[in-house]
Amino acid sequence: MTEKQEMKSHVGVVNLERRRVPRFSIDLPMEYQLIPPTMRETGRVLNASEGGLLVYLPQEVEIGQPLKIKLFFASGSQLNSIEAVAEIVWKDIHLGKGWGDYRYGVKFIDISSDDLSKLKGFLKSLSE
Repeated sequence: MTEKQEMKSHVGVVNLERRRVPRFSIDLPMEYQLIPPTMRETGRVLNASEGGLLVYLPQEVEIGQPLKIKLFFASGSQLNSIEAVAEIVWKDIHLGKGWGDYRYGVKFIDISSDDLSKLKGFLKSLSE
């Protein structure tokens, strides 16, 4: 085998997940309120992890903005909710009117241990 052939056998594509915790695709309703408090608004959660969410909101919000959120989900026959304070850590460029909502990544900055346990249980049920 030539040196060139040996080198090629070691070349490949590796797609490693850079996140510390796995994300789960979901589509759930949420309520949120900017801090300092404003009117309650509604949005959608499109994926979730123990550390944060991918959310669609109907308004433009700046990176660093804290939000009080309430996420609704079914667990068995029960309707559950969790509340947390989250922070906008990234946003997509809005494509203009008619394209829908703004897309944001939020990380949890304050969540009770009870609500975190509920979230972990819900996410675990998605992987089973």
